[in-house]
Amino acid sequence: MAERILGLDPGLALMGWGVIAVAGTKLTHVAHGVIATKAADGLGVRLMRLHGALEAVIAEHRPGAIAVEMAFVHKDPSAALKLGHARAVALLAAAQAGLEIAEYAPNHIKKSIVGNGHAGKEQVQAMVRRLLPLCRVEQADAADALATAIAHAHLSGTRARILASLA
Repeated sequence: MAERILGLDPGLALMGWGVIAVAGTKLTHVAHGVIATKAADGLGVRLMRLHGALEAVIAEHRPGAIAVEMAFVHKDPSAALKLGHARAVALLAAAQAGLEIAEYAPNHIKKSIVGNGHAGKEQVQAMVRRLLPLCRVEQADAADALATAIAHAHLSGTRARILASLA
């Protein structure tokens, strides 16, 4: 049976999510989307909406693990703080669901997917489409989330092979 991985690209205004299934070395696209919130709703309501939407995604797709992109600290402290709030909601929803949680730096994800840790969003999106041929992802946030799930699949697959060779 294939394991499902939920990848997240956290953001307060837009949080990308993507679910893939992993069976051995085969990756299959399951679903993806973007959770949007409006600044006019205020921080508390926005965080509550993100949490509720993530709970629904987790309940519907039943992943066994979640991979979350780490915060890229901008020069704008306010933007970094808002991103931190969104990441906290993602980690909370995953922990409440009892999921294995993995976190990856943006450069690690890009290196895993494209082969270049400084690849642009267009390059990441193109490789996600190549690795998941039936995926019709158009939004960069959803593509980044799928890339995060793929990076986790690659790393956990490598770990499993190493552990099997040591046994």
